[in-house]
Amino acid sequence: MIVGTDGGLRVSAPMVIANARSLLAAGRSCLRARAAASLTVLDLAEVGEVDSSAVSLILAWLRTAGERGLQLRIINPPASLLSLASLYGVAELLPLA
Repeated sequence: MIVGTDGGLRVSAPMVIANARSLLAAGRSCLRARAAASLTVLDLAEVGEVDSSAVSLILAWLRTAGERGLQLRIINPPASLLSLASLYGVAELLPLA
């Protein structure tokens, strides 16, 4: 679902409402385990499906990262995620690498 890597986190599960609660908890746990003031890459290359909850998840992870003093960068975002973020007017908040 979410795996911690040397450089950050890799999400491999669909980012949809059915998985949102467990993804939120797993992502927060991984972020809290990282050293403060480090760059953390969120790799979404393996995410095949997203819905509006994906935008909420990323914003929540950004808050958690900020609380820990982490810089979060997103790589390989699905086009559908970018489209949803644009639709909701929050695309400029996504820290794309």
